[in-house]
Amino acid sequence: MTNPSRKKRRKNTVLRTVFRLFFLLLLLSMLAAYISNQVTISSKRAELDTLNEQIAQQKTENEEMQRILSGDADQITEWVARDSYNYAAPNERIFVDVTGN
Repeated sequence: MTNPSRKKRRKNTVLRTVFRLFFLLLLLSMLAAYISNQVTISSKRAELDTLNEQIAQQKTENEEMQRILSGDADQITEWVARDSYNYAAPNERIFVDVTGN
């Protein structure tokens, strides 16, 4: 009688051990997925911040273009000559920043 009871206990112990191991592996995989998602979220937030800065810079450039284009034809022509062709007015010096900033 003790022999079948022992087998049953041993079987229950093995099942519990397998279940605990499975549960532990499930928790570890969930933890790894959570950490991976947090890293992805962090990188996407940094990318979003960069894109928002680029949007703000482009809006500033657009406002400048609108201000320039809202002027008369002579002002537009002068702006194009100065900006695109590096022309200067008489007795005017143009300094070029070669530092790359």
